[in-house]
Amino acid sequence: MSLKIVVALLAVSALIGVAFGYFLRWIISLGKRGSMELEIKQMMLDAQERAKRITDESERAAQEKADTIISEQKEKGGELKKTEERLVRREELLDKRQTDLDHESGEIKDKIEEVKRVKERVDAMLGERQAALEKVATLTTAEAKAELITVIEKQYGEDIVIRMHKLESTAREKLDKKAKEILTSAVHRIGNSVVSDVLATTVSLPNDEIKGKIIGKEGRNIRAFERATGVEVIIDDTPGTLTLSCFDPVRRQVARVALENLILDGRIQPAKIEEMVIKAQEEINQIIKKKGEEAAYEARVPNLDPKLLIILGRLYFRTSYGQNVLDHSVEMAHLAGILAEELGADVAVARAGALTHDIGKAVDHEVPGTHVEIGRRILQKFGVSEAVIKAMQAHHEEYPYETPESLIVQVADAISGGRPGARRDSVEQYIKRLEELEAIAKTKPGVEKCYALSAGREVRVFVRPEEISDLEAHKLARDIALQIEKELQYPGEIKVHVIRESRVIEYAR
Repeated sequence: MSLKIVVALLAVSALIGVAFGYFLRWIISLGKRGSMELEIKQMMLDAQERAKRITDESERAAQEKADTIISEQKEKGGELKKTEERLVRREELLDKRQTDLDHESGEIKDKIEEVKRVKERVDAMLGERQAALEKVATLTTAEAKAELITVIEKQYGEDIVIRMHKLESTAREKLDKKAKEILTSAVHRIGNSVVSDVLATTVSLPNDEIKGKIIGKEGRNIRAFERATGVEVIIDDTPGTLTLSCFDPVRRQVARVALENLILDGRIQPAKIEEMVIKAQEEINQIIKKKGEEAAYEARVPNLDPKLLIILGRLYFRTSYGQNVLDHSVEMAHLAGILAEELGADVAVARAGALTHDIGKAVDHEVPGTHVEIGRRILQKFGVSEAVIKAMQAHHEEYPYETPESLIVQVADAISGGRPGARRDSVEQYIKRLEELEAIAKTKPGVEKCYALSAGREVRVFVRPEEISDLEAHKLARDIALQIEKELQYPGEIKVHVIRESRVIEYAR
């Protein structure tokens, strides 16, 4: 019984505790809700104050901005008004000026009409006067003019001729002096830049035993070498040398380099020969490319096609009467540049025309035609300008001189090739050839004196006019030229001048 009572008391106590806990929780929640409402009210008051402050600041800023805008608009309005006033005044001024111009134009038209009327009256008066003069003189104007000219010619003709001859002589002397100064300056500046060069076609051998190796068993090595290089190998009794013969200078140089390498290697047999020839071709091609680029750089001719430079480099292995053609072309470029600068011509065109003037010689044994025509086709193919082509094509007078640069290139060619020592002539041979030229002319009857000039490329023969007539002078020039062709050997051509001069001298005492 007591246990039940205890359990019941415990249950009642638990219910009372639960009820008390809920009561306490309710009391606490009431307190918290009151404090939250207070906080919310305080936050609302703070927000209202901030909103009022922000509103006041915005209104103040808006008012300031509105005041600024109004002030700016007033200023702009004032400026626009001033501008409008200026435009109005300017328009009024233009209207006034236009009115004045119209008035002046009308006055000018009136004056023009008046001048025309005056001119017509003057022409009429002149016509009447001329008709009256013709009537009095019984001569027309054309007849009177012709008679006046005839009288003047009779009275002053000799003075006019003397004056014309004097002016012509003076002008010619000045031009000759200036031309000599320009040419002398150019020659002196470039005179020592080129050395006569002959590319060797012989190969030195360390001993005569190597000739047997080069020939090979039953001649197989020499046949393989000739087949691979396209040159002819000449082995004679000359000790320590053999000769390579070929019309193509590049192939000849390939053969020379390949043979020298074979001799150094010591293993001479067909397979090794082909290997050395390929290696030599690559070496020569590199030399050709390098020499072409160096020549263009030295001659100051930029922007040439790389393939054109390779063709130009082939001239390094080409000679003309012993003169290296590439060196000759570079020298010509310098000479042409100097002459063009002195004469006011296009320096770049003159240099390019001179450098490429003999480019056809690089392939003239492979392509039909003269080296000038071949060179024209090469330059056209690689897009070289027409001015440069015109400059280079006339250096042998195959084409007319169309530009000043073409004349300059021809003169530079003559200077470079005609100077003593430039071509393959020793000093003794050069002097001997000049003496022979003069001797041939001096043997002819009627010859007073004779001079060999221009490095032996020109002979001037002075004859006695009382013994040789003009017609005989033509025949004498032809006879001298034929005898020179028959008896002498020389590069290029020799020009023969026969001069017959009559002089009459009188003394006024």
